Amino acid sequence: MSTSPGLVAATEAEVAARVRFALETVFGAVTETRADTTALLARVAAQGRRPATADLAGLRPGLHTRLTRQDLVSGVGFVAAPGLLSDVPAWLEWWQSGADGDVRPLLPDLDPEHSAYSDYTHWDWFALPRDTGRRAVAGPYVDYLCSDEYSLTLSAPVHVEGRFAGVAAADVYLRHFEAVVLPLLRNLPGAAHLVNARGRVAASADPAHLAGSLTKGPDFAAVLERGRPGAWRGLRLTPCDGVPLVLVLDR
Repeated sequence: MSTSPGLVAATEAEVAARVRFALETVFGAVTETRADTTALLARVAAQGRRPATADLAGLRPGLHTRLTRQDLVSGVGFVAAPGLLSDVPAWLEWWQSGADGDVRPLLPDLDPEHSAYSDYTHWDWFALPRDTGRRAVAGPYVDYLCSDEYSLTLSAPVHVEGRFAGVAAADVYLRHFEAVVLPLLRNLPGAAHLVNARGRVAASADPAHLAGSLTKGPDFAAVLERGRPGAWRGLRLTPCDGVPLVLVLDR
């Protein structure tokens, strides 16, 4: 029994709804970034030319606002699909909050001859939205590209004229996410953790499933696709009501 002393045990549905509420604020920033990016790229296409990095500067006022407005958001931006831009092979129009609260750009080295991070297309935060057409939660992982922090990345695909153009995304430091969700997980009547579509543990109150590890067995992507609770070998699986995380409860 993992319920905190003095608290009434919550239900899976209640916890899933509160996790959804917390992450929807972050996905709100992703949705706004996607809308701004789609509109900007459509305007450039209407001019009969390919976009360049200078065009993406038009996203910055909105990105800055989202960073200062959203407590959970530590970084936000648009990551271009390779070949989208006319002047560089790859690009992140990415801004993040510093320790002192200032907003600053990320200036990564994306030269494949010098950087191990030049090809970001295989990372879950890029690949999942590209391959599924849906929004995704990736991680947690150590974000060597942006912050060197253990982070989650929430992302959604950007399409222009029916073609994949990249992803809109936002980062959340794991320590901030855990501060919100661990009290909820501990208030369930059993060991509980949250996983993404690939089974990666996003947060856990279960010592048998540490954050960042993989939970094997259930098809979590199918649980998210169905959108309703299920069971697998003694585990209760509850999708978080539209957010791509599954609450796993061991009774």
